[in-house]
Amino acid sequence: MTTPKQPVSVLVVIHTPELDVLLLERAAHPGFWQSVTGSREGDESLIDTARREVGEETGILRPTMEFKDWSLTNTYEIFSEWRHRYAPGVTSNVEHVFSLCLPQRITITPNPDEHRDWQWLPWPEAAERCFSWSNRDAIRMLEERYPDS
Repeated sequence: MTTPKQPVSVLVVIHTPELDVLLLERAAHPGFWQSVTGSREGDESLIDTARREVGEETGILRPTMEFKDWSLTNTYEIFSEWRHRYAPGVTSNVEHVFSLCLPQRITITPNPDEHRDWQWLPWPEAAERCFSWSNRDAIRMLEERYPDS
């Protein structure tokens, strides 16, 4: 029997100092573009969840100290098509926002089970491309969080 997913997740906005943002296109949902996301496993810390998910989804391996915890959470309703992954009765998720600034755009190795394509875009274009309101809002906050960019 599969252990249900925890309704606690991370959103990691990967960007450059120029605020170019990495987006991934979901394999199961063509046209759904997003930053790295994923649920906490076991009792791992949220920063460890962020680091693990970035590694699994992009092949980018960085020490946890390079990740910035925004101390920002979003609560949203889990889409009905994905609720079967959670315990019965779970309908909402709490998402914790992080970022990872890379020195420049790099080539990534996406996990083909999760993502079918990827691209780097300037932050305004990346925000508009996202299907998720919380992801779009986080990308729009980059400019105020990194004002010297």
